[in-house]
Amino acid sequence: MPIALLASTFATVFLAELGDKTQLAIVTISGTSTRPGAVFAGSSVALVLASLLGAAAGGSLSAVIPTNALQLAASVGFLVIGVRLIQRSSTSEVPDTAADEGPSAD
Repeated sequence: MPIALLASTFATVFLAELGDKTQLAIVTISGTSTRPGAVFAGSSVALVLASLLGAAAGGSLSAVIPTNALQLAASVGFLVIGVRLIQRSSTSEVPDTAADEGPSAD
């Protein structure tokens, strides 16, 4: 097993998972449970299975579709998601309140 690939994959996934919604869900569940070990075990198995599915799908797809095309498709997908999030945030309306108007200059 190539150590460099293992290390870069570990670092990428570890940094990507810090502070995401999965981690927040785990904190919430363990905070309402008296069995944090069971929460750890369940979340660990779920992450391992999700990673296994991703690795298997990526390996299978790369046998049929060139790697550059897969990377381009993933990049375009993330770009589309980002643009849509920006559009939603710029079109969401904030209700006006009297507190925003401030005192009158009259």
